[in-house]
Amino acid sequence: MMKKLLSLATLLAVSAFAMSITVQAGQVRNTQVYWGDTHLHTSYSPDAYLLQNRTADPDTAYRYAKGEPVVHPFHRAKIKIGTPLDFLVVADHAEYMGVIPKMFEEDPVILNTESGKRYLKMAQEGKELQVFAELIEGVTKGEPNVDFNSEEVRRTVWDEIMEAAERHNEPGKFTTFLGWEWSSTPNGANLHRVVFLREGKEKGEQFLPFSLFDSTRPEDLWTWMDTTSKNIGVNFVAIPHNQNISKGLMFPIQDSDGKPISKAYAESRMRWETVVETTQIKGDSETHPMLSPNDEFADYETYDHVLEVGEGKEVSAFGCAVLKELSPEDREYIEKHKERVAKVGDYSRTALMRGLAIEARIGANPYKFGLIGSTDSHTGMASAEEDNFWGKMAIDSTPENTFDPEKVIVPPNSIGLDMGAAGLAAVWAEENTREAIFDAFRRKEVYATTGPRLQARFFGGWDFDKTDAYMSNLAEIGYTKGVPMGGDLSQAKNGAAPTFLIQAIKDPNHANLDRIQVIKGWVEGKGIPKEKIYNVALSDGRSVSKDGKVKPVGNTVDLKTAAWTDTIGDAVLATVWKDPDFDPKVSAFYYVRVLQIPTPRHSLYDAVAMGKPHPTDYPATIQERAYTSPIWYTP
Repeated sequence: MMKKLLSLATLLAVSAFAMSITVQAGQVRNTQVYWGDTHLHTSYSPDAYLLQNRTADPDTAYRYAKGEPVVHPFHRAKIKIGTPLDFLVVADHAEYMGVIPKMFEEDPVILNTESGKRYLKMAQEGKELQVFAELIEGVTKGEPNVDFNSEEVRRTVWDEIMEAAERHNEPGKFTTFLGWEWSSTPNGANLHRVVFLREGKEKGEQFLPFSLFDSTRPEDLWTWMDTTSKNIGVNFVAIPHNQNISKGLMFPIQDSDGKPISKAYAESRMRWETVVETTQIKGDSETHPMLSPNDEFADYETYDHVLEVGEGKEVSAFGCAVLKELSPEDREYIEKHKERVAKVGDYSRTALMRGLAIEARIGANPYKFGLIGSTDSHTGMASAEEDNFWGKMAIDSTPENTFDPEKVIVPPNSIGLDMGAAGLAAVWAEENTREAIFDAFRRKEVYATTGPRLQARFFGGWDFDKTDAYMSNLAEIGYTKGVPMGGDLSQAKNGAAPTFLIQAIKDPNHANLDRIQVIKGWVEGKGIPKEKIYNVALSDGRSVSKDGKVKPVGNTVDLKTAAWTDTIGDAVLATVWKDPDFDPKVSAFYYVRVLQIPTPRHSLYDAVAMGKPHPTDYPATIQERAYTSPIWYTP
């Protein structure tokens, strides 16, 4: 077991490792970790506007992400992000994108339609909720309002969004991407994807965003991206998210027609969906205690009160107090069935295992994806900071509303306390540009954090030496001897087990590290999924006991003040680890999970600020973490 490598006093020196040399096919590239959010909503998303984000538009979102002070759309306080981002995707829902705010602004393009005139009149008469209810019903049924879904209306909004992105794009300093959210929710199952492109307005103006009104089938989205890419020379990435509320359908064993997944399906999916958003405001989608009962850290922001509850009763995705759609019977049912039935197709880890099983059968893996985090914030504020968290919707951005379920229920049937402050996407790229960051997403050299900006390196190979973990050129060694996260290993040398070079460095502005774990997944026999968790680097001189357990790192959080100290944990952990259970004949994946020491949850900060006791149904402290993209071994 590795001892403590470096002290906090040497952290700044070690942080220089973030700039490293990548050797690929003889090409030397300088890479650095960049931080961003690929999933942010503004007032241009109808649900955001409904729940009181009336003013935080794309321009506001970019300004906040860059570190400029902005006015919050609900409580109107001046706010600022703690640490600016390096890149941002404004991903407003494609369905009625920007239509609602423009209608209330009396935009002539909207008011020249019969629907625009009628809905504005209804709103002025105090029937605003009825307007939203009608539009949402159309979204739920996949039946668009013809006026609001016209090419003229959509083009007006899309042009405005692109122009905002171009104004704020500063290559080398701050990167903006053109993107949107495809919001398919068939029978209440979340199949949403964020789509963004490598190119700018010159390509974006040649198409309109694909929406659920075009199709609710993921296969049709991939076909559209393929056709559009070939016709106009544009590159896309689609990012599935909130698989934890997908009713098991995000990572299925059948296609949308109910047929077994084919090789063509797998190859198409992996062409466009190279990464998955595995942590965000609506919960963590790495795994669940029901699926990983031997994982003591699986119970993290599980969000167990979602679209499907108990025995499978469906509740409307927009069933919330604001629209008065949630009946007393539904409320009672939800209360009695708070824990959701977790399914294999809902979580990233089980999907990775399912992918290996499918590959063994058809020769292609549909779930060979990297891992990122993002916020899914609908406030326009890309905040993943527990002590600077502005809620999911504007209406739950104040502590009073967050703590009072009678004041606000946000879709799907949850209150502000249910939300986590996660997460962020970390990208190892040559430079802060659209091209370099996008290419990192394509090769899966990315990882997820629940908010803190801890650095994680993960390389796999056959020739790493224990001393490599101590070298100042660790990353150069990693690229030279092996492959980075997102890469592939094959042809084990004489059956020898692979070795992995791993390093984690704390966020200089956040907590020390508890441990590094390697998560291994494989399939035995006739498709039986298996997983195992290895504690490979521990802080404070701890070791793994004979029974495989590890003494907890401790907890310094003062529940009365929300104060904490870095008197436990390590600033840096690193190791070279060899798989002790390796079978050269069995395909497997490996990814790294890095855990911090416990720190206050956003709900504790709010409870202390209000002088109220912390709710007993929610954790007061959490162990924030990072998940790297996997490395796959194939015989």
